[in-house]
Amino acid sequence: MRPCASYVQAGETVICLCAKLAHRMSASDDPRRVHFQSPEYLVERLDAIADLFDKDRTDVLVEAIREYIEDTADSETFQELVAAKYYDDQLDFETVKQLVGAETAQRLRLLKSDLEDEPLDIGAPDDDVDIYGGDATTVTTDVDVDE
Repeated sequence: MRPCASYVQAGETVICLCAKLAHRMSASDDPRRVHFQSPEYLVERLDAIADLFDKDRTDVLVEAIREYIEDTADSETFQELVAAKYYDDQLDFETVKQLVGAETAQRLRLLKSDLEDEPLDIGAPDDDVDIYGGDATTVTTDVDVDE
């Protein structure tokens, strides 16, 4: 399969554009009407951008929202906030998965499980044991370090 940039025929370009957007689409992508208020100057700029690209205002808004969400979800600050709220049981796993993606959510789930486990029951060394003193022990292996 040729990369999208090398497509020449119109039909192939359409297929390419559909393939690029298909990974973003899911069964839950059915359109939903929303209403919000915005400063007039933003709407005017939005309309000018839509006209420039010969697009509908809604298409430009949806793309801008999608890009904002992707950028936000990729930020370290956002992921740390999601993790902290998840560890404090302020977010459930499904919400975390929706916010940061399935792979990151699974990692957070595993880490949370580890954090919730009981600590190992390892007693402290006796008072007469100096764990920091004494001679260092050298370990010899059969592996040549220069290999």
